[in-house]
Amino acid sequence: MECMKPPSDSNKTRLSRTFSKCIHPQTPTRFVPNQNDGGVGSGKANTKSQEFTLKEALLLTRQKSQPWRWNFHADDQEEQVVVKRGRAAKAALLAQLFASISSIKAAYAELQKAQFPYDSDAIHCADQAVVNQLMELSELKHKYWSSSSKALLDLPPPHITQLLAEIQEQQSNIKTYEITIKQMESRIQQCDSEIASLREKLEESIRANKCLEKKLDCNPIRQLGNIAVSDLNQCYFIQLLNLSMRSVRAFVRQLAREMEAKNWDTDLAAAKAIEFNDGMFPFPKARHKAFAFESFVCRVMFDGFNHQNFTLTNSDEDVNGNEQQQQQRQRQLKFFDEFQKLKSDSTYPFQFPSENPECKFVEFCRTKYLKLVHPKMECSFFGSLDSRKLIINSGAFPFSANDFHTVFVEMAKRIWVLHCVAFSSDHPALAFRVKKGCRFSEVYMESVADGGDLWVAFTVVPGFKLGKTVIQSQVYLHPAVGRV
Repeated sequence: MECMKPPSDSNKTRLSRTFSKCIHPQTPTRFVPNQNDGGVGSGKANTKSQEFTLKEALLLTRQKSQPWRWNFHADDQEEQVVVKRGRAAKAALLAQLFASISSIKAAYAELQKAQFPYDSDAIHCADQAVVNQLMELSELKHKYWSSSSKALLDLPPPHITQLLAEIQEQQSNIKTYEITIKQMESRIQQCDSEIASLREKLEESIRANKCLEKKLDCNPIRQLGNIAVSDLNQCYFIQLLNLSMRSVRAFVRQLAREMEAKNWDTDLAAAKAIEFNDGMFPFPKARHKAFAFESFVCRVMFDGFNHQNFTLTNSDEDVNGNEQQQQQRQRQLKFFDEFQKLKSDSTYPFQFPSENPECKFVEFCRTKYLKLVHPKMECSFFGSLDSRKLIINSGAFPFSANDFHTVFVEMAKRIWVLHCVAFSSDHPALAFRVKKGCRFSEVYMESVADGGDLWVAFTVVPGFKLGKTVIQSQVYLHPAVGRV
């Protein structure tokens, strides 16, 4: 059995050198090989062993002098876990806060809903729900302002708390939306009821107006009273002119309804009515198209107004300055008698034409109707030309077939009566029209629409001269954007 040899002096020297290097702060990075050791290879081996021994000694020294540093990484990881849990808990707390606010909003919406109409039980429940949510908010406040974060960590798992809070928030939002939808539906029903009530009132007003119009239109000329030839004056003529224009506009409305029922291009029809050949006339408003149709009707119906027989025959007796007093008297009495007969006969528009086919008024109605209503228009409105054939052959109008003919005959009657009154005075009233492109003058013209340029686009209603008095012509001016 071999005995252990005592450590040599070289080993003691190596150990002391190692401790001295550990004590001193500067450690050499390079070791000089011992010359006593044999060869270069032994020098390298000694250097490596010295470096390895140095590392072990340094590690051992640090472990003994500073043992707390070895637990630093473990403590750091634990602290990071605590911080993450605290953040998650605060996020969950914030989600609960928003959920509680949404619940308060939903409860307040229920409270408002219960007040209109008043429901005491629903108000009590909604009020209690608001109080409960406020108490939950108070608890969340206390948890947040607690002295440490342990109170937050005592909550359920943050991800579960956050999901539950989001679900509660969405449910509260859905509840609020449902209440809002019900309120809007209730408001819609209320508006529908108001609309239905207003429609009933409107229909009643329309029926009442129609009754009044029938009473007035039954024979409005008769309501002017009994007068003599000497009583005819400018005011009387203006009253009859207003009645005539009322009937013209009624016919225009009937004409527009027929066009819309048959899907006519009213823009194109309005442009053709005023003889506008450059495409569509630029009306600023759609309702202004009625002025174009009114212009066309007035142009046809008042054509020949300045002649005694409305240019119904080739031989016409015009009024001139050389008219003798006896001829003037005969003319006045002739037209005044015609006026009196028309004014006193309430069945004139419906029975007189068929019973008196040779009457000038029958010829007037027939002539104006054939000029005003084109065969294509009549075929489009009524599907055939039967009524046109009846009017041409007998002069009778099919009043029972359509209101269109009734309104036309009433319009023709009033214009014919106006013509009779015009020639019953000492100085017959003469109609005039303003040419297209003339500059607007307030003396002779009146604009039917606001705005517009200073140039006339077309005449809507003709003007009249009664001696030295002028009744302004109603004109439509070019749009203000520029002259067409």
